[in-house]
Amino acid sequence: MSDQQGASQPKNPLHGMTLEAIVTALVAHYGWEKLGQEINIRCFTQDPSIKSSLKFLRKTPWAREKVESLYLSVQRKQAKQAGSHSV
Repeated sequence: MSDQQGASQPKNPLHGMTLEAIVTALVAHYGWEKLGQEINIRCFTQDPSIKSSLKFLRKTPWAREKVESLYLSVQRKQAKQAGSHSV
């Protein structure tokens, strides 16, 4: 069954990533204050925590999409920087 799941999403860069891992990575990269500026939602700006953010994001598809999009943007920038440093 896992072979089918892997084959069904071969180009999905978020495949296998948990929402918790995504939020944790963004908080590590930006910090809560800057993350709240990047994506202005209350779970990032008022008494933020991983737990409260996950609860909100799991119930709110538009906010989750913004978080996933920002995460992918950060990953692309980091990959680009890593590629330019190795040349």
